[in-house]
Amino acid sequence: MFHTILIANRGEIACRVAATAKRMGVRTVAVYSDADAQAAHVQACDEAVHIGGASVQDSYLQWQRILDAALQTGAQAVHPGYGFLSENADFANACAKAGLVFIGPGVDAIQAMGLKAASKQLMEKAGVPLVPGYHGADQSPALLEKEALRIGYPVLIKASAGGGGKGMRIVRQASEFSEALASCQREAKNSFSDDAVLIEKYVQRPRHIEIQVFGDSHGNIIHLHERDCSVQRRHQKVLEESPAPGLSEDMRQRMGAAAVAAAKAVNYVGAGTVEFIVEQSERGMDFFFMEMNTRLQVEHPVTEAVTGLDLVEWQLRIASGEPLPLTQAQVTVNGHAIEARICAETPDNDFLPAIGQLQVMRSPHASHFTVSPVRLDSGVREGDSISPYYDSMIAKLIVHGDTREQALARLDQALAQLHIVGVQNNVAFVRHVIRTPSFSQANLDTALIEREKALLFHQQTLSNQHAVASAVAALLRTETPEHSGWTDPWSAHSNWLMQGVSNRSFEFTVNGSSIKVVLISHVRGGMRLRITDDEADFRWRDVDGQLQVTWGEQSWRCHVYASGLESHVFADAGYSILTLVDPLAHAPEGAAAGGNLAAPMPGKLLSFAVAVGDKVAAGQALAVMEAMKMEHTVAAPTDGTVAELLYAPGDQVAEGAPLLRLSVD
Repeated sequence: MFHTILIANRGEIACRVAATAKRMGVRTVAVYSDADAQAAHVQACDEAVHIGGASVQDSYLQWQRILDAALQTGAQAVHPGYGFLSENADFANACAKAGLVFIGPGVDAIQAMGLKAASKQLMEKAGVPLVPGYHGADQSPALLEKEALRIGYPVLIKASAGGGGKGMRIVRQASEFSEALASCQREAKNSFSDDAVLIEKYVQRPRHIEIQVFGDSHGNIIHLHERDCSVQRRHQKVLEESPAPGLSEDMRQRMGAAAVAAAKAVNYVGAGTVEFIVEQSERGMDFFFMEMNTRLQVEHPVTEAVTGLDLVEWQLRIASGEPLPLTQAQVTVNGHAIEARICAETPDNDFLPAIGQLQVMRSPHASHFTVSPVRLDSGVREGDSISPYYDSMIAKLIVHGDTREQALARLDQALAQLHIVGVQNNVAFVRHVIRTPSFSQANLDTALIEREKALLFHQQTLSNQHAVASAVAALLRTETPEHSGWTDPWSAHSNWLMQGVSNRSFEFTVNGSSIKVVLISHVRGGMRLRITDDEADFRWRDVDGQLQVTWGEQSWRCHVYASGLESHVFADAGYSILTLVDPLAHAPEGAAAGGNLAAPMPGKLLSFAVAVGDKVAAGQALAVMEAMKMEHTVAAPTDGTVAELLYAPGDQVAEGAPLLRLSVD
């Protein structure tokens, strides 16, 4: 076994690898960028080496600096994590030349599976079923469009060197092909330095099911069963679970055998995932090879939860030359596990990425990086910032139960206990997803979010009355923390009366609505709270670190966190943000005039689709921005004429900054 390894990654996966290495007595070395000097993964390792600027191009993709750091610190091996250099054959080869063990598959396997077109040709020879498509070397737009017509619309354009949903476009008719191809190639070039694509038939009602495989240097290859990753947004996974619901035992066996055959075709060593697209039709289910990821996956904890195995430990043992710890017959599945990806994003605004400081990050009662009923894997802590430089994932929440129903109940409860303030996130959205009829009844496919959108977006989970009463109780607790449920006149910080009744008025904005509130305090004790036109007895008290609020016949527990004039209310029923209206506040001078088109997120401007003087129509594409590895097209809000372009392609743009100026005709 190695005595020292370098982890060539950051965030949650670097913390994950470090946790297992520490348990095994293996010393760890972290690398970090300017933006990550105080990051959790730096603290998790025994030693850390600075490798460059904040952007990935200046740090985590600078493999010579990483190799130098490994050699300088006495590391014997390099764990690449996932993303960044994890599937880069040149980096794996450079490790070998430097005398370092690359904790992953051999260079030949990475190269064979790294290009989607070449890997499909290889899988065809190995007898693994494929989706009809074009995987050729001729990349001329005319030929690609001709092949799309031959295959038949709808088709899927995919970056040949891609992954993670980047460089992928669904094209439903011929008139959309040219624009989609250009966008896909541009994103592929920016993300992978390779704009080659392949064309495939777009499978109707597809499920995304993948098989975890492991191979060793002694010729043994097994699978650790399947995961369903069908629930996706922007072609990136939101929820993953194992075992995959609704599969027959025969299909499980056939998919497992196909995955092992795929791995054997490239003499695979280490952890890998063979991904299949599953077509659901009246005839039943058919599965087709999609790609193989030659690395550990984000969702590997799901497999760990149902098998009881530590896959990072397996990686380290296999890379050090040991055989696989188990045979295929010895791998068993117990219970059901589900993972939710918690991301800094705005689901109600097309999942645009978000940045900011994690003012509050309170976790459910969970273990970290171990098999347990509730597990939270994260590379950030309360007080850390989510920056625009890296992936938007905040954490992974993994639950395990004896049955799928029990796992779902535990996931909903754990999500309710996960409190994040300061950065917009998808926690409430994920709760909506798992409560939909489609997910709860395991009616799964990659269009689930679109199909259930009426139940998922712009939803109010906590009633205005509950939210307002909770916020008022929190305000009173701040004023008189030693009391619980009423404000006596001798401790009040405001004016008071010797007798009679004192009224206090508040106004909140909640979900875009203004709500007027009156607190009626009686000198002899007791309070009533009027919320709009409803009035009832009101009291509160602290119970086990929570606020227990009673308003009329209703009683509930909650946590309330203040951020300026905002109150963030978390209860079992849901989450709400309220803003206390300051009666002395006024609108700032010099408010921006109409006609400016603002950046919806912080990021890099990739291109403009218009020039000064162009007339544009509402909805027309004007510019393309990139943030957190994702492209976003900015469209015209109204008809007009382009008066001025305020940035140049390649510029970094702050959220809310005007990209261009439109003159409204």
